[in-house]
Amino acid sequence: MFSKELLAIKKEVLESSKMQFAYIEEIAERNTLKVLDAMRECRVSDAHFNTTSGYAYDDIGRTKLEDLYAKVFGAERALVRTQFVSGTHALATVLFGILRPGDALVSLTGKPYDTMQTVIGYEHPSKGSLKEFGVSYNELPMVNGKVDIAGIQRVVTKRTKVAAIQRSRGYSMRSPLSIDAIRAITEEVHRVNPKCICFIDNCYGEFVDVAEPTQAGADIMAGSLIKNPGGGIAPTGGYIAGRADLVELASYRLTAPGMGDELGASLANNRLLFQGFFLAPHIVAQAIKGAIFAAGVFSRLGYKTRPLPNEVRGDIIQAIELGSAEKLIAFCSGIQHYSPVDSFAAPEPWDMPGYTDQIIMAAGTFVQGASIELSADGPLRAPYNVYLQGGLTFEHAVLGVMGAAEAVKGNVCV
Repeated sequence: MFSKELLAIKKEVLESSKMQFAYIEEIAERNTLKVLDAMRECRVSDAHFNTTSGYAYDDIGRTKLEDLYAKVFGAERALVRTQFVSGTHALATVLFGILRPGDALVSLTGKPYDTMQTVIGYEHPSKGSLKEFGVSYNELPMVNGKVDIAGIQRVVTKRTKVAAIQRSRGYSMRSPLSIDAIRAITEEVHRVNPKCICFIDNCYGEFVDVAEPTQAGADIMAGSLIKNPGGGIAPTGGYIAGRADLVELASYRLTAPGMGDELGASLANNRLLFQGFFLAPHIVAQAIKGAIFAAGVFSRLGYKTRPLPNEVRGDIIQAIELGSAEKLIAFCSGIQHYSPVDSFAAPEPWDMPGYTDQIIMAAGTFVQGASIELSADGPLRAPYNVYLQGGLTFEHAVLGVMGAAEAVKGNVCV
């Protein structure tokens, strides 16, 4: 099925990665215990799994789920809803909930992810953006792929309301932020301006470490349920967690002022959200092991990878610089071919909403667009990086990476 060269590389990578895999599995066990303890303390029961309708006042399942998220993430309050259509929606809800005309927003991790650029509206003007609402914006360029801690005092002023920090790499080759890095950043921001709100885009970072940003100085964070915390089972949705007053402000943007988090029917079976959250530490570990394997294989094939195979991980994403559009398309085709859903489809670049360049995406997933499942994507622009993420099982990740490697090498692998 695979070439002898790749089978030899596979064996070598698996052997050399044993210590890293053991470390990842230890983190998964500790996080599983954290979730389990919280579920027992919250007294989760079958009664919390039912759906509701209409206004859904006193939805005990919804309330219990949000209590659970808050407890696991060390937050005062959480908002966990299937009404969030994406991670970007959850992030935008935080910003529009907190910021007011005349307020100042600064990004401390350079240019934000493509879809957040349209939310902010400065480099890429868009209707309904923060710019249209009179929110000023500035950003601090990263230095050698790291946040410029010394430069924070230049961009965070007395009038800076929110400092946005993107944990994951987005469409770049910079390293994701570790929990220790987030702690150092938030400490400096609060030193410069104690009232400044540190807001973390936590997409792709949940359960990668034994602590979350809200346990490391962040005031509020948000993410997607079809990424890490949904465990591959949540059908849609997002979450916000952090200081109670800030989550409350965000809830008024999700629904309406005066209503907040007291409404919102659980239209999807809540069992999927509870069970997915319980499985999330294990699923995240599977994805990280798959990313380590991919880094090992493609490094040995001569490609630039970030992180390197032996580097500590801050998210589940593996970036690989392929160098040409043809190889980027081939990589995604290989992943798609080894997908359980739509394996027969041929990925093609397209104008995806919220992105400035055409995007190619391999996503043969059970939940549409779920990037905790094995998937790959990238913008059609030099140097043609592909971003691999997810994998519900390590075994599937191995097969998908091998298929992608064969495709990039020009081999047809069936």
